[in-house]
Amino acid sequence: MTEHTKTDGLPGMDAPELPQVLERARPRNERMNAAKVECNACPVLCQISEGRSGACDRYANQAGVLVRVDPVVLLRKTIEDGEAKLVPFSGRAIEAGAEAAEAAEAPAGQPTWNGDLLLTEEVFVTGVGSSTTYPDYKPAPFIVGSQADGVDMVTVVTEGIFSYCSFKVKIDTDRFLGPEQANVRCKGEVVGHVTTAEYGSQMLSLGGVHHLTGGSKKEGRIANEMMQALGNKQAVELTIDGGSQLVIQAGHAPIVNGVAEQRMRVGCGSAAIGIFARQFFGQADEVVVVDDHITGVLTEHQAGRCLDMKSSGIKMRGRKSTPGRYFQVANPGTGWGGTDIADPLSIIEGWDEAVAWPGLRLLMTSTTGEHASWYVLDESLVPVEAEMPEAVRRIVERIGENCEPSLTSVLFLGGAGGSLRAGVTENPVLLTRSIKNALVNVTCGGAPAYVWPGGGITVMADVLRMPDNSFGTVPTPAIVAPIEFSMRRSDYELLGGHMGEVRSLREVLERGAWHNDGAPLSASWLALPSANPWPLGRPPLLG
Repeated sequence: MTEHTKTDGLPGMDAPELPQVLERARPRNERMNAAKVECNACPVLCQISEGRSGACDRYANQAGVLVRVDPVVLLRKTIEDGEAKLVPFSGRAIEAGAEAAEAAEAPAGQPTWNGDLLLTEEVFVTGVGSSTTYPDYKPAPFIVGSQADGVDMVTVVTEGIFSYCSFKVKIDTDRFLGPEQANVRCKGEVVGHVTTAEYGSQMLSLGGVHHLTGGSKKEGRIANEMMQALGNKQAVELTIDGGSQLVIQAGHAPIVNGVAEQRMRVGCGSAAIGIFARQFFGQADEVVVVDDHITGVLTEHQAGRCLDMKSSGIKMRGRKSTPGRYFQVANPGTGWGGTDIADPLSIIEGWDEAVAWPGLRLLMTSTTGEHASWYVLDESLVPVEAEMPEAVRRIVERIGENCEPSLTSVLFLGGAGGSLRAGVTENPVLLTRSIKNALVNVTCGGAPAYVWPGGGITVMADVLRMPDNSFGTVPTPAIVAPIEFSMRRSDYELLGGHMGEVRSLREVLERGAWHNDGAPLSASWLALPSANPWPLGRPPLLG
């Protein structure tokens, strides 16, 4: 009888075995010094000498072992005074060798970690400092099993390498920063542009793949450095073609042409008239609120008409939109109400002699109340500046009181719908669908991330709600940013997750990442910011 050696085409029996994935690829240069290690954390593949770090300053050769230099950031709902803020992964230090273990020891005077303090519902592992398992088909560095309200959860944690990312910057000011679409420069290189102005704010779009990869090598490097600094809440100096010089920093007042902004306007000129019309009534015969966009005139405005105010006979420059609302009374600038004027009377063409009268009381103010002047018409119907009555001054001060502090807001916008999904599942589209079906919450450094509608996974997060120094770079160039995907364990299994790499929170806290090559040696504890919700057990912020 002849023995069968093949399956004769039976389905599934002849499928080839999957190739074994090496944790570290063989060095590309066989003549590389044996004392060096080749970093596999990104496509640059730095060859790092002992005691040195790579080009990104994120990975180093420590006693012949590639390690992530910074600790991975862990969030706790609360941290008591006296608890250790930096603790080593004891299992990791043993594997890394004696010298690495010594380097990973907690600083003198700090207590070592007590596992009894760490409850599974009070700890969240963030992507900050978590390392990267490159290439992308390797499981993410941390796939953490935990609980939320008694439900088994999984959080997939990594540092994503983002070429497709940018920062959207909201600058609370009326000042003219530059025309829309104007180039924004850092150290002479174009790194973004002015985009559509919003209510009380000017907007910039900075960074992005075209500046990182589509221009000169210098442009890409400067854009990368600028994005890292901005994301890490540092001050950045910018200039706008045909516009202003800026210093912007997340959470701080913008500095425009060397002057720190103080107030975000209460509203446009028309809105200010509508808000304060009743308070102006009886105190002034006419009020003009100067605004680059919509200048308001009280007696013509519907707010004044409803108070049955007498017409003043004022004749305004610009283009009349509707009664009491004027466009283009002046050019944009850094003067009154975001215009280029220093003398507010320059926007008044004259007065109707049949309507106006000597002694008419005129208040002119800006949308923030920072500029305000009081006039009285003389016998020739010429406005003469006079001392502002105290009652009127209090109204102007109230305009200022209703203006919020001028701040710079910085939002990270990144496309996570690419290859980093392979660190979550072998079938990446299932992760995308699970997010859109509200089964997976997406966070950046534990901070809530808004997921844009449409295809892919485009996320946006406020850098002020993320841990300090959340962003890094690689010299490809690209931005490194933390990202976490949290879901029920059962849902993770259904989307084809790397179930074999799910490890309990206790194991993660003892050993760290699952991989040995380029893993962090320690963890840094932070209290959850009061403005942030606890990431586990929540649906995503879907658009």
